[in-house]
Amino acid sequence: MADKDASPKAPARKSKATATKPRAAKAAKDGASASEGTDRKPAAPKAGKAPKASARPTAKPSAKAGTKAAAKSGATVARATKRKAAESHPAIPYSAEEIAEIFRRFAVQRPHPTSELEHVNTFTLLVAVVLSAQMTDAGVNRATRGLFARASTPEAMAALGEDEIREAIKTIGFFRTKAKNVQRLSEMLRDEHGGEVPRSREALEGLPGVGRKTANVIMNTAFGEETLAVDTHILRIGNRLKIAPGKTPEAVEEGFLKIIPEGFLRHAHHWLILHGRFVCKARKPDCEHCVIADLCKADEKWCDQPAPLIALPDAPPGPQPLPPGATRPGG
Repeated sequence: MADKDASPKAPARKSKATATKPRAAKAAKDGASASEGTDRKPAAPKAGKAPKASARPTAKPSAKAGTKAAAKSGATVARATKRKAAESHPAIPYSAEEIAEIFRRFAVQRPHPTSELEHVNTFTLLVAVVLSAQMTDAGVNRATRGLFARASTPEAMAALGEDEIREAIKTIGFFRTKAKNVQRLSEMLRDEHGGEVPRSREALEGLPGVGRKTANVIMNTAFGEETLAVDTHILRIGNRLKIAPGKTPEAVEEGFLKIIPEGFLRHAHHWLILHGRFVCKARKPDCEHCVIADLCKADEKWCDQPAPLIALPDAPPGPQPLPPGATRPGG
């Protein structure tokens, strides 16, 4: 009897020749398949059948397709141009009658608007406006009272010198740069303009520290030109009320100049500034005291009832009273 724990008999191993034959046959088959994709010539087509094309031919663009592409490109350009024009000159939700009524009420409320910057002549107005950049009018006035008492002409200001000017306006932001500009513009007015403030925009903007906004203020306030200087208040009103929307002061200025009715442009600058400063404030608009609340299209508006339309006490136009100890030029 065979032992139960004995291992079963191992199957007989195939001979080396027998095992190698299938592998050789498989390798030969694989090699033949690979060679068909490279070196082997394609089989001749059967009689009566056309050979298949190896690749689809590229279609040539037709004249019609080219015309369509050109038309599509032209339409895209036209839409982009139209969109850009709409952004530059957006439509406003006011009729011409509503705009005229807005400025009519401003005129009734403030019949004689003027700058709140204290000045005694055109030169001191120019200096005050240059100093007012990124400052409140009240802050500028506190600094210029003493300065204008000492120098109220280009000649006197140039003689005072940059150091003295800087000391007088040291409570004003960027006082070092502004002192340098006041000194240099005083010298230019003395040497190149006969001590007078020029009337043209080009000459004004050629003075140190004078840009478009400052030039507009001088041309409007001192010389009666119909210009509109856009400050932070007017920029806010133009966009908040959607009456002259724009991303830049230049865009807002252009928008207002296009819609302000004839006869109102002379004082529009001051009406808008005063309205923004005292009523349509940046953080919390005082709609309850707004004379155009019923016409306003601002999203922030919280009152539709306009305030009573009465004339407010305005400072009289023209030069304001001299500070103590100051003398008017030529007098």
